[in-house]
Amino acid sequence: MDPTNRPEEFGDDGPEAVAASAPGHEAADRDAAGHGPALARVVHVVAGDYVLTVNPVDGCEIEPCLPGERPGRPGRHGPDERAELLRAAAPPPPARRIGPELPLLERQEERERLSRLLSRGRSVRVTGPSGSGRTVLLDAVAADCANLAPDGVVRLSGHHRTTTDLLYELFAAVHDAPLHRPDRAGLLAAVHEIGAVVVLDDLEFGGSALDELLDATPECAFLLAATPDVAAPSPDSHLEEVFLGGLDRTGCLELLEHAVDRPLTDEEADWAADLWFESEGLPLRFVQAGALLRQRDEMSADPAAVDEFGVFAERPYVAAAEAAAAEGDDSTAAGARNGIPLPALSTAAAPAALLASWLSDAARDTLAIAIALGGEVPHQAHLPALVGDTHADAAVGELLACGLITPTGAHYRLAAGVADQLTAQGYGTDAAERAHTAAQHYAWWAGHPSVAPERAAAEADAILAAMGVLIADGDAGQAAAAVLLARTAAPAFAAALHWSAWERSLRHGQAAARRAGEVGEEAYFHHELGVLALCTGNLDRARAELEASIGMRGVLADKRGAIAGRRALALVADRAALAAGGPVVPPGVSRAERGPVPPPVPPVAPPAAPHGRTPAGEEVPDARREESATPPAVPSPFAAPRPEGVSTTVVTRLADGSAAPRQAWARKMMLGGTRRNLAAAGAGALLAAVLGTVVTLGATSGGHDGKSSDGVSPEQSASQQDDDKGLNADEPARGGAGHPQVPGRPGKPGQSAGP
Repeated sequence: MDPTNRPEEFGDDGPEAVAASAPGHEAADRDAAGHGPALARVVHVVAGDYVLTVNPVDGCEIEPCLPGERPGRPGRHGPDERAELLRAAAPPPPARRIGPELPLLERQEERERLSRLLSRGRSVRVTGPSGSGRTVLLDAVAADCANLAPDGVVRLSGHHRTTTDLLYELFAAVHDAPLHRPDRAGLLAAVHEIGAVVVLDDLEFGGSALDELLDATPECAFLLAATPDVAAPSPDSHLEEVFLGGLDRTGCLELLEHAVDRPLTDEEADWAADLWFESEGLPLRFVQAGALLRQRDEMSADPAAVDEFGVFAERPYVAAAEAAAAEGDDSTAAGARNGIPLPALSTAAAPAALLASWLSDAARDTLAIAIALGGEVPHQAHLPALVGDTHADAAVGELLACGLITPTGAHYRLAAGVADQLTAQGYGTDAAERAHTAAQHYAWWAGHPSVAPERAAAEADAILAAMGVLIADGDAGQAAAAVLLARTAAPAFAAALHWSAWERSLRHGQAAARRAGEVGEEAYFHHELGVLALCTGNLDRARAELEASIGMRGVLADKRGAIAGRRALALVADRAALAAGGPVVPPGVSRAERGPVPPPVPPVAPPAAPHGRTPAGEEVPDARREESATPPAVPSPFAAPRPEGVSTTVVTRLADGSAAPRQAWARKMMLGGTRRNLAAAGAGALLAAVLGTVVTLGATSGGHDGKSSDGVSPEQSASQQDDDKGLNADEPARGGAGHPQVPGRPGKPGQSAGP
């Protein structure tokens, strides 16, 4: 059964109920008997000018997208769809709520100011330390601005997100474009027209990156939240700054009373006042202090007053009290229930270890898993399988009521300082084993055909954290588990259009495969990285990754994988030729039909020629007025040698009207670089030599019969300028330098008959 599609959560009929596939995805059918293995899910994604076929078994295939297959202008989500997306962007409510609901105290002034600025179209950056209540304030302001913008309110998370990630998530939140990822130009054109209030929590960048986000969305009003250690925005961003500090003493006492759901005693009020001074009034500290007081009240209660799940009976102090009562030690049992002192101020300032000692076993195991995963808390539906307890999903509500976890995007993370406090108490000693267990579970779950790619992408942070821990461990067995997880989760991330997680999983898998010695899997990750680089327009990286993949698969005799890599590499060559201004091959033409792809011809700048002269220093004024020039003829082997110091320059007209020397034909053909053209040029040179031989033989035979004439007949060209001797002025005199002697005819007396 799909672990995140449980009957009690989604109303399914039983374990046999399988969630329907998302629109646009091929259904995972079973065989007729219903017991065969499910088929792999294949997804077709239109990414810019390409069609990407995500195949979990054989790897991705990419080809040009035909004009008729490109999606049209995407529509926009309606109000109901926007409400559903807004609900999905929030973390899931706990399966079992523990503790009272806490109100937003002493933030009314900031709330009204933020709403007023957003209504004017201004963007605001809320800066506050971790635990100051930024997320709760943003939720309240988002509810106030629900009907302010035409595209409503969009909730985004900046946790492990770049500017490009946020732009694509904003596009997907507003536009109805399933399985469509536009290119950079299409993305910027689409988000430029979005008019929404964008609530962005946990921002991790500033400066020029933040300016890029704001400039791309001029019609949006942003409500940003960041910690003080994040880079500040640039002075030209025109962001309003709102600093969020702690609560005053009265507000902290009121919050503590709401947390324990009763009035405070004088002793507790004095203790809370000291804690307020120590913690600078951070609301998170008083949420945790309220959990300490609730635990103290439960310790003072009768141990027999346990709930239906037996949660209280699992706690150490309850077991100690019951054991003391069974042995007849009434003083110890009474001491466990009454007269329990308040925690020390140092303990209340860092209460994670004390709170964890009072939690249930499932909650403590959940904390250990979160520490192993770098602070990421898995979805509550995964906890029964990871912990081994059928009621472990209630641990999220227990941890949330204690203030040990906080919402981050659509999931939960450990609160600030909790991981360090628990690690000091020895909670992270078995991190590698717990990460290995999580990796095995996620590898099975992400590859299950009933799990939609979007749901796998929602767990991307926990999955990537498990990969990172296994790779850092250095053990070959851990690396093999990381390879399996990356091999299974990467296609799901690609199909869900979460491409930053796709790239990170591929790089984790590549490093793990190299460490584990799995050459075939390493070749697969090289191929996927090459396809990803091609989709994002990085042709150099795509060529390097694909060539590495083809080389590895050639060594392994993986014929099918090598062919897929060569197809992608041919597409890279086509795009490179297109970028360099080379010939463009229409989509759908095979490589055999189009022939070899010539490399791009680098532009050759003509050398400088001052005062209108050619590089040889010879002025050609008449040729500059011609629109084109005849290419240089191939010299005949029987032609007279050219005198030294005389050069011929062929001039062509450039785009700006100036003249430049044309390159020699051999150099130009080699730069053009096709074998067919070289063969044709060689054949032309051979033909010219043959024709010259025939003409020479004909002239020689004509001299022997005495019918040839040295004079110029009227039928010859009339454009020759004759001198007084009737010969062309440019032709050298007979017997002079450069005049060819006709074989078989003697010259004038005193002249040599040889050349």
